[in-house]
Amino acid sequence: MAQAFVTGGSGFIGRVLVRRLLAEGHSVSVLVRSEASAAKISALGAEPVRGELTDPATWQDEVTGSDVVFHLAAETDIAADRERHTRVTVRGTQAAVDAARHARVPRFVHCGSEAALLAGAPLVDVDETAPLRPDSEAAYSAVKAVAEKIVLDANAPDFATVSIRPRLVWGPESFLVEGLVAAAESGQFAWIGGGRHTTDITFVENAVEGLMLGWQRGRAGQAYFVTDRHRVTLREFLETQFEIYGVDVPVPDLDAGTAAREVPVPARWFLGQQCTLRTDKAVAELGYEPVVSYAAGLDAVRNSVAVSRASHASHASHASHASHASHTSRA
Repeated sequence: MAQAFVTGGSGFIGRVLVRRLLAEGHSVSVLVRSEASAAKISALGAEPVRGELTDPATWQDEVTGSDVVFHLAAETDIAADRERHTRVTVRGTQAAVDAARHARVPRFVHCGSEAALLAGAPLVDVDETAPLRPDSEAAYSAVKAVAEKIVLDANAPDFATVSIRPRLVWGPESFLVEGLVAAAESGQFAWIGGGRHTTDITFVENAVEGLMLGWQRGRAGQAYFVTDRHRVTLREFLETQFEIYGVDVPVPDLDAGTAAREVPVPARWFLGQQCTLRTDKAVAELGYEPVVSYAAGLDAVRNSVAVSRASHASHASHASHASHASHTSRA
């Protein structure tokens, strides 16, 4: 069994990765900033390591002895300014690479994104030969490109680096999907150009499968797209998610011209353009296949939402009874 060190382990993908590593018998340490994150990691059964991502001196000694570093930490708010994206995603990635090299860790697996290739044009049936776009006008896309370049350029005979690129990661408690649900409910979401373009998506456990295979089989210095290998129409996919989450307000349509004026990049690119990715390389070199089907993924989301609603209803009921008892005792 191996020793793994994870950054971003308390996030959406990170928690699933940590559970997978632990389930397979590996020892797992996770970099955390807060007590709340430390508590989440401890509850999973992993070892929290307190430190600041961009200050590796606060945590790099804890990486010593690791067989692999999984780097998932990044700025996920696409609306954040360039300085924050650079500080968290670029400097954070450089710090993680430096810490891993300092500790002489043999393998480094980066969670990348197709966003690193976005600079305005749709991604149509692209493979890993498509260039990174650090020149993108969208800060999120530019820094994802810079961060991946840092990782792949660090590859060396004694330090194998791999980047795994999922697209639109979804599943139970997906911050991306739940953010779109909240936007739809508040009237802040619209279908750009009808939303009927084809896109690849990646269920969270399939993204983790890619990360694990990147560690175990990835060719040093290479990037790999991993998806559900089940392309969807964005509108139909999100309408299904909205239905599961109980969104009951109409979602308007926004023509492309209006979207170009009112919707900033990269949100306009993510939600208003085709994005289809080839996974031939991951299949051939990693032996990648999705471990969760699209139908099973939808069932998992439905079950998660149902459990969450039941829990909230239970808490509300207990709170109501407690309030009633309090008023009765005062009477």
